[in-house]
Amino acid sequence: MDIKEIQSLIKFVAKSGASEVKLETDEIKITIRTGSDKDGEPTYVQQIPMAAPAMPQQAPPAAPAPAPAAASGEADAKKEGDDSKYITIKSPIIGTFYRKPSPDKPPFVEVGDSISKGDVLCVIEAMKLFNDIESEVSGKVVKVLVDDSSPVEFDQPLFLIDPS
Repeated sequence: MDIKEIQSLIKFVAKSGASEVKLETDEIKITIRTGSDKDGEPTYVQQIPMAAPAMPQQAPPAAPAPAPAAASGEADAKKEGDDSKYITIKSPIIGTFYRKPSPDKPPFVEVGDSISKGDVLCVIEAMKLFNDIESEVSGKVVKVLVDDSSPVEFDQPLFLIDPS
């Protein structure tokens, strides 16, 4: 299911008046909740990949990067080599990145926090819907790559996670 199909599904659910819709395929599981609850919490869309995460497979192509870095200095090559051991959590949708569930609450995660598979890392707002972005791996948050309340693109790196 691509992003356009997901967006179309979100629009359809919003227009239909349904309060919650769940869709599960071999590849993904999506839950769309519309409206708000008693506490004034926003609407959420949750997308969970059902297959093994593709991110570790994308990390090895970064390995050739040390060759150009070696020309600029040995320290740069070391840094590139160190980053390759981390897993990058990327944005599954286009929207606005938020580190907190609401302005008066603390961030979901901070650098140095230990996380488990399924923990909410951030929220991305798209078309007035707030999408929980969950971790696909367990580990430690090494770096937050996006500023709070910033726009993000599809497949943009959001977090670096140390799986060890």
